[in-house]
This record gives sequence, structure tokens and C-alpha cells, in this order.
Amino acid sequence: MTLLQLRKITARWVPNILTENQRFERVRICKENLEKFNRGTWRLCDVITGDESWFYHKQIGRKISNAAWTLVGGTSIFFKTTRSVIIHHVERGETINHQYYLNNCLQPLIDKIWKQRPTSGTHAIKLHHDNAKPHVHKDVLCYLESNRLELFASCRNRDHEFIQQRRL
Repeated sequence: MTLLQLRKITARWVPNILTENQRFERVRICKENLEKFNRGTWRLCDVITGDESWFYHKQIGRKISNAAWTLVGGTSIFFKTTRSVIIHHVERGETINHQYYLNNCLQPLIDKIWKQRPTSGTHAIKLHHDNAKPHVHKDVLCYLESNRLELFASCRNRDHEFIQQRRL
């Protein structure tokens, strides 16, 4: 089906197996973040969540019936509690490395934030994204810091930091 730029995919659920320490750390971080909201030092409207995904619709049944033809490509979405901030379509064959993430996702996101908040810009904005390699690359982290975007303390980001520290 290359002529139509379609490929066949199959849905399969893969469970995450966490250690007792990882579960404890995730609960601790969630309580820490919740306390910041309860004290009023953080506002939910200042959190922007970003993720990449493939979107298609298929009713799930037996494994063989889970297969579906889908367009090759994906989508990055950054959203707040009230609306999406940006939606970026990833073209067929594109690889999302840190440079692609910076140029096509983060720069447009920061531009959009400044358009929506011309006086305060990125002040007090917290970005919540997972620990995919492009998200935690040193250039990405420096870019976020230089634009005063704070990373939302999440379990996955801390897990990545722990893994990086163990490698050193």
C-alpha cells in the first residue's frame, strides 16, 4: 500500500512494570505537585501538556481484527485545560529528533504563548511532556530555560534523570 501512503498497524497493550521505589516516587511527586496547586503557587491554567501520537479510529476486538490501515505520519499536540495551543502534523518519513522538536514544536509553541500572553509571555508557564530523547536533550532543556519555561515535575522526567545519573 505504499502507493496510497498507508501502512498496516496492530494495536497491542504493553503493561508498565514499576518497582516499589518508582511507584513511591511517582506518588510523592504527584502529591508535591498537587500541594503547589492547593497552596495557590501554581495555577492549572499555566500548565501546557505536549505529546506525540498516531490518531486513527478502529474498534478493538480480537488481535487479527485490531489491524487497521492508517496514513503514515503522526501528530504533536500541545494543550492547556481550555484548548489546544498548537497541533503539528509530522510528515511521512520525518524523524523527531531534538532539532526537529525544537524547530517544529517548541519554537511555534513559544511564539503562540507570546501571542496569547503579550505582557507576561512564558512567565509561570509549566511544560509537561514525557522523557522521550528529543524532549530531554541538553539543547532542548537549555532552550526551555532560556525562554523561562519551567518543566512540570513529572515521574517520567525524574525517572530519566535517575537513569542518566546512574550512567555517569
